[in-house]
Amino acid sequence: MIMEEILMFTQAEREKVVATFKSLRNSIESGFSTSDYRFIKDKISQTAKNGGIVRDNFGFNPIVIDLLTAHLVGQEIGFQREIMICIMLNRCVQAGTVSLEEAKEHFGNNVANILDNLAQINALYAKSPTIESENFRNLLLSFTNDMRVMLIMISSRLVILRSLFGSADSDERRMVAREASKLYIPLAHKLGFYKLKSEMEDFALRYTESEIYAELSRKLEETAASREDYIASFIKPIERQLKALPHLKFRIKGRTKSINSIWQKMKKQQRPFEQVYDLFAIRIIIDSEPQNEKSECWQVYSIVADMYTPNPHRLRDWLSVPKSNGYESLHTTVMGPEGRWVEVQIRTERMDAVAEHGLAAHWRYKGVKSEKGLDNLLASIRDTLQNLNEENATDNKFKMELYKDEIFIFSPKGDLYRLSKGATVLDFAFSIHTNLGCRCTGALVNGRNVPIRHVLNNGDQVEIITSNSQSPKQAWLNIAQTGRARTKIRQALKDMESRQADMGRETIARKLKNHKIDIDEGIMDQIVRKMGFKRLSDFYQNVADGVIDIADVLKRYQAMLNPESENNEPVRSAGDFTFSAKEQSGSNDVLIIERNLKGVDYKLAKCCSPIFGDDVFGFVTINGGISIHRKDCSNARQLQERYPYRVIEARWSDIDNTGALYPVTLRIVGNDNIGVVTNITSVISQEKDVIMRGINIESHDTLFSGTLTLLVGGNTKLNKLIAKIEGVKGVKQVKRN
Repeated sequence: MIMEEILMFTQAEREKVVATFKSLRNSIESGFSTSDYRFIKDKISQTAKNGGIVRDNFGFNPIVIDLLTAHLVGQEIGFQREIMICIMLNRCVQAGTVSLEEAKEHFGNNVANILDNLAQINALYAKSPTIESENFRNLLLSFTNDMRVMLIMISSRLVILRSLFGSADSDERRMVAREASKLYIPLAHKLGFYKLKSEMEDFALRYTESEIYAELSRKLEETAASREDYIASFIKPIERQLKALPHLKFRIKGRTKSINSIWQKMKKQQRPFEQVYDLFAIRIIIDSEPQNEKSECWQVYSIVADMYTPNPHRLRDWLSVPKSNGYESLHTTVMGPEGRWVEVQIRTERMDAVAEHGLAAHWRYKGVKSEKGLDNLLASIRDTLQNLNEENATDNKFKMELYKDEIFIFSPKGDLYRLSKGATVLDFAFSIHTNLGCRCTGALVNGRNVPIRHVLNNGDQVEIITSNSQSPKQAWLNIAQTGRARTKIRQALKDMESRQADMGRETIARKLKNHKIDIDEGIMDQIVRKMGFKRLSDFYQNVADGVIDIADVLKRYQAMLNPESENNEPVRSAGDFTFSAKEQSGSNDVLIIERNLKGVDYKLAKCCSPIFGDDVFGFVTINGGISIHRKDCSNARQLQERYPYRVIEARWSDIDNTGALYPVTLRIVGNDNIGVVTNITSVISQEKDVIMRGINIESHDTLFSGTLTLLVGGNTKLNKLIAKIEGVKGVKQVKRN
């Protein structure tokens, strides 16, 4: 009575609880003792008294929901004592009224294991809202070593969907329906619970597309009587022909597809309700010996095809090549009386059992190398599930091991990543992005600071810590456990060596260029061998790392280039590379760019096309010339980070008296109005110091986009022109490339 007073049972709820519990107690296999009943009743009452059981967000009584869930689970796999106990004790475990040790002591290992799985899954929901992701579904499965746990979750959601039928809150129904569509329906499909899946799909359609559901339901009701008469008349001649074969044992049944299935077919076929193929189906089920299954199915097909004209494009042979989920059947669509298409499914009793009860078709077990082996394994799991009882549960080793070699890791935002078991923080970093892995210094795992070699566990939440000064190390190859991470580390190390070698070669080339000497690879090769290096790249890398004195290298080079000279001119330092046109600004040299600049070989970079007035910088090329880039150039950051020693300050002269025009490309987007392009070109033609070299415009529905190629006198002129073009009616955006 305490429990009933706290939860305030309505009269209808009280009657439903009594009736459902009585039905469960009478149906539970292996017996449900008085001590079982008292223990559960006492614990639920204690939990309710402590405030651990309250009506949920939908206003439902949780005790009623649990009992209905237990009844539904029992209908799917049989009323097993231990799973019924777990469903009724789950809330008590969550509230802390019953410990796993106490459950194990009273009911055994299996009950404690299922309750533990349910507790872990409940904890996952607090970590991530991304229930729609495939990885989240896989993570749920990886946390579960008993398929009945997933069946409890799916069944509970279906009970809530059923209970919401009378709710006046349409938003509430839609929310639950969307969650079911994202998580529970795919899970039901994965695990082979097709009956539950089909019912949930119908509820989801009913709650999210109520008008469509109501219309289809009305049409089905209106045609129910005529449909049943038609099915009977269609079956009668087939049944007469099959009975003439004494060796053939069979049964025939007709069924109408679910409303959701009909709606999906309407969308796929782009047809109205009246013209949909497969609105209903005839199923011919043969009681056949395994060795005769295929031949007898084809024999029945020949009888049907002789009687009714088949559609050759609608023959589906899943006898020769079964579906990946083990489904076997022969489908054909034939023209029945009154010119109506009818689908006929032909299968054996064994095939029908698989089709009705399904298999967890997407599981992939290690060691299963073929579809046949997979199907046999999944079939044995289904048999084990259906026959599981308290005595043989442990011996049957009913475990879901499909993910035993994998772990799933949460990012800080709740995204999920799949890694192999034993993966480290470093593996996780490289699985996200190579640059993140290369700069990884450690991580926060579940809020705790750990090093890169820390081994991750299933369900960990990991935030990678990085540093711009970090770079890959050779030792990382011993830390990384995944092939993906090792491959990326090796490539990063190789790239670093290559960049270092390039830097070393460029350093020596620039020094020689200062002395007006072009580098000779033959001479460099001799120097490298004399200095004890086997590879030229190793030599250049040591130059870049500062291990080798560049002055010594240049002295050797000059000596080999001019062996008769005993005293070569001393080598100058890196700061000796100068330009003829500079101005002193404090301690920094700035290159002043003028059209008539003498003594400096420079050019405007094609990647960003700088024009007079732009903020720019100079970049020393390998040939000693200077490439001028805009500071907002897409390549600017890479050049400045990789080759800072080659970047120099630069700016345009204060006045450009040459009247030069610079090439510019503008990207333009707008509404595809009549005359908008004409108005744009009219604005450009009225401007001085602006020449249009080309225009390329494409129209997409109600929008247009394209490019304008112009010659303009400078940055100030360009900005004014862009403002005028943006003022043209219909133009939405003008942007410089």
